[in-house]
Amino acid sequence: MNRRKFIKNSSAGLALASLPAWLTACSFTEERPNIIFIMSDDHATQAISAYGSKINKTPNIDRLAKEGMIFKNCFCTNSICSPSRAAILTGKFSHKNGVMDNKQSFDGSQMTYPKLLRENGYQTAMIGKWHLKSEPTGFDYYSILPGQGDYFDPEFIEMGETNKHKGYVTDLITDKSIEWLKNRDKEKPFLLISQHKAPHRKWFPDEKHAKLYENETISEPETFNDDYSTRSDAARLQEMTIAKHLTVADVKKPYPDGLSGQSLKEWKYQRYIKDYLRCVASLDDNVGRLINYLDETGLRENTIIIYTSDQGFFLGEHGWFDKRFMYEESLRMPFIVSYPGIIEKGSENENLVQNIDFAETLLDFANIEIPASMQGKSLRKLLTGKNPDDWRDAVYYHYYAFPASHSVRKHYGIRTKRYKLIHFYEDLDQWELFDLDNDPNELNNLYNDKSYANVISVLKTQLADLQKQYEVDKY
Repeated sequence: MNRRKFIKNSSAGLALASLPAWLTACSFTEERPNIIFIMSDDHATQAISAYGSKINKTPNIDRLAKEGMIFKNCFCTNSICSPSRAAILTGKFSHKNGVMDNKQSFDGSQMTYPKLLRENGYQTAMIGKWHLKSEPTGFDYYSILPGQGDYFDPEFIEMGETNKHKGYVTDLITDKSIEWLKNRDKEKPFLLISQHKAPHRKWFPDEKHAKLYENETISEPETFNDDYSTRSDAARLQEMTIAKHLTVADVKKPYPDGLSGQSLKEWKYQRYIKDYLRCVASLDDNVGRLINYLDETGLRENTIIIYTSDQGFFLGEHGWFDKRFMYEESLRMPFIVSYPGIIEKGSENENLVQNIDFAETLLDFANIEIPASMQGKSLRKLLTGKNPDDWRDAVYYHYYAFPASHSVRKHYGIRTKRYKLIHFYEDLDQWELFDLDNDPNELNNLYNDKSYANVISVLKTQLADLQKQYEVDKY
């Protein structure tokens, strides 16, 4: 029995003198956990069976959920790759960490949670998709994909040196992660960030899963044929529809002769969603490989394992692919945390949490002081079954990347447990309000409904308060 379990299982009134000599010589603080942070790219909760997916199974990710806690209301602060990664590293919103879109380079001189862990005795490694333009800082070791990276035979930049590797990128990232674990300094706790390219566009599955779903028809989402009739112009001006904007390169096959209109849209969806899910299947297999290694080596017991994605993704909802909007499919992130003996198995959490909370949570578990500059909140109490009375009742979101790919207009907004208020601004000045209890698919914009005037007034006050709290001075 290790020290943590001994203390947990000992009676509260056990006298110090009655404890074994090896224990009385130790501090009574908990052993610092190892941390494995697994992040995929564009993996929507709709494609994770632990979140109730109707279109696929993810047994290994589900295993983490069964052995830990699944967060049902985890949201990103800016639904696009680089800004989400910067928010996770720094615990700060985009306007504070300087990465507001995919064009900006991350300032590696600023404080991050890996730097703080390293300064406090942790070994740190970053393997896989980085996508922040600048060189990783705060790591003893890194091996990253240049830019988006390639699915097959990708290059990796390892400690400044670029080399090509033969194989499939998801397998290679896991290979490298396990290899680092084998060769680490066994005397120190560790942080391993293992970040995958999959299932990012364009979706190239590996050979093992290339024919998965071949003879099946994947069901279309309820809002597949949304006409945006009550929404702002932003919903109509975007360029991310399966019908018009998914390309021949995406579906990897010429369009069949004679297909057009709705029939072609449905055909393209099947090509898109099957390749997407095939990439997810490989990802799930590799999550299992990493978990199995931890089990086989005895590392699992004192290791926090996180599975998340950098944001959500549209899997045909509203007729779309990609992300960016503050609508639920894009805003919501998977967030699953396992920590044996500390987090109750099979637990679920409904609190409103965000990706700016991840850094504070990991620092808190490592018993490291959280910098005042970080804007999130530690989830440690939530993860250990407590529900603080002062937990947030709303989250703030802000998307800046326009003009840019997919033509999603700039917008910011607030989401409470029931309502969502969005303001599209700059070239537009239009608002949307959704009652999520009565309209979870966000089809009915209620902003001009007079019966919701008081709700809108309250939400606008809350929104202004959040912008003041987070020091948002440009919008």
